[in-house]
Amino acid sequence: MIAIAKITAKGQTTIPQAVREMLHIKPGDAIAWEVNRDGTASVRRVDALDGQYLRALEGTLAEWSGAEDEAAYRDL
Repeated sequence: MIAIAKITAKGQTTIPQAVREMLHIKPGDAIAWEVNRDGTASVRRVDALDGQYLRALEGTLAEWSGAEDEAAYRDL
């Protein structure tokens, strides 16, 4: 399925109804964008478990936030 939507001057868009229905997206839901190296992107609904997992993971990442780590992983 292909659905087309325009981007507003503020960078906003409306998710077409058919896409919302297929992804079971409703007001208040979170979505995640993944941008691939080939310039394509995908979007998916983030369910509550995903959100909980990401919040739990977030607290463990601080140890890798130094300048040395930025330099080491810059080209990945």
